[in-house]
Amino acid sequence: MTAPAVVFVLPGKRHLPLLIALVPALALRGLAMLGYRPALWFWADSFTYLKAAAAPEPGAFRPLGYPLFLAALSPGPGLTLVTAVQHLLGLGTAVAAYALLRRRGLPGWGATALVAPLLYDEFLILLEHMIMADSLFVVLTTGGILALLRRQVTPAAAAAGGALLALATLTRTIGAVVLVLAAGHLLWHRHGWRVWSRFVLAGAVPLLAYAAWMGATSGTFGLTRAGGQFLWARTTTFADCAVIRPEPRLAPLCPRVPVAARPAPPFWLWAPWSPIRAVRADRNALAGRFARAAILAQPGDYLAAAGADLRWLLRWERTTERDPSVRRTNPYWFPFEARPLRESVRAVAESYEKGPAATRIAEPYAGWLRAYQRVGYLPFPLLVLALAAALVLAVVRRRGEALLPGLAAVALVLLPPFAVGYDVRYVVPAIPLTCLALGLAVTRGPRGEDDGGVSRTPGALPRVSCAGGARSA
Repeated sequence: MTAPAVVFVLPGKRHLPLLIALVPALALRGLAMLGYRPALWFWADSFTYLKAAAAPEPGAFRPLGYPLFLAALSPGPGLTLVTAVQHLLGLGTAVAAYALLRRRGLPGWGATALVAPLLYDEFLILLEHMIMADSLFVVLTTGGILALLRRQVTPAAAAAGGALLALATLTRTIGAVVLVLAAGHLLWHRHGWRVWSRFVLAGAVPLLAYAAWMGATSGTFGLTRAGGQFLWARTTTFADCAVIRPEPRLAPLCPRVPVAARPAPPFWLWAPWSPIRAVRADRNALAGRFARAAILAQPGDYLAAAGADLRWLLRWERTTERDPSVRRTNPYWFPFEARPLRESVRAVAESYEKGPAATRIAEPYAGWLRAYQRVGYLPFPLLVLALAAALVLAVVRRRGEALLPGLAAVALVLLPPFAVGYDVRYVVPAIPLTCLALGLAVTRGPRGEDDGGVSRTPGALPRVSCAGGARSA
């Protein structure tokens, strides 16, 4: 038996489809860099991240993963470096997914076709160009799962996967669900206690350290102090206090607006008229108690509210408005015109940028990108169909490793409507995971592999080539 070997093939004919596909992908990101300088902003969230980067301390609503990323890049030339790094990380994720699919035996054109949404989806490009945590979360989540999709998961790979998924959780807390699914995946496929323990250790230590930091600064041991408030906001769209009959301390949290006229959950979190503003002490705990009482009293309404949000997945267009006049203010479109920064946020933005930070639009580059965004996306009905096909094929064809990215994608799509509400950017992280799951589900599976992708021959080690295929050494 020989030692495991990895053969890296230099770019050539075997990878020509990917190399060709990368050219327009780079061009689209170049248009974003040229057309919208230095970056795009998302309401108050972007400036909250910049403020936290300048003075890192655990906050109530969001963990510090993305602010620490911004702080690490702050010695550079400002926001242009941030967007450039995010674009490169996005392209790197597509290349890494392509490499895995090639190693599983897919031809170059097939692997390239499967990662095409990662290269060309306009919403991924938009998020990469925005000062928001979502693009980093996509990279960390996909990278963590890629580290575990090996025929022989080593302790080092397990530790890398655990660390990346922990960092994803510190970027967006829903990453904890993916971390748990990955731990179950390693247990199910019996990769051994050393592999599993390394994964758990690498995943748990950053989260425990952060929770301890949070406890030292706020008295709350956890990743955020807002889980109850988010769940309360979810219930505001259906909660009827005549049915719930809340205890007196919870009564101020009852929505006063008729159910038919109530806005989406995020408005109840941030609007100045929200009843939660009147709660001063134990706000998160009381909001959580109200939410649980509402769900127990109105379980059918709760399921109906989440189901109504999930219906957005059936829309061919991703945005909520088709009227061009409304698109001008939609944060999920490359904007038609520059908007000045409000005085309340100008200082923190210009401090990071070391100069003027308002988005400057340069034509014709911005116009070309706006024209592309009308057609350059993967419609969510196709995403749902691809995800369902991947899961069915994984079960029927016994491709166990496809279930990890597939189930992670399902969790990322389904959980937000139940926990806080639907938002189009909450679905986007499922795109690369769905592509991976479908690619792994359609592979033949080399001889000698069981349904988990592990060699049946005792002691056999895989010999892997980036050109595709594997054989026992």
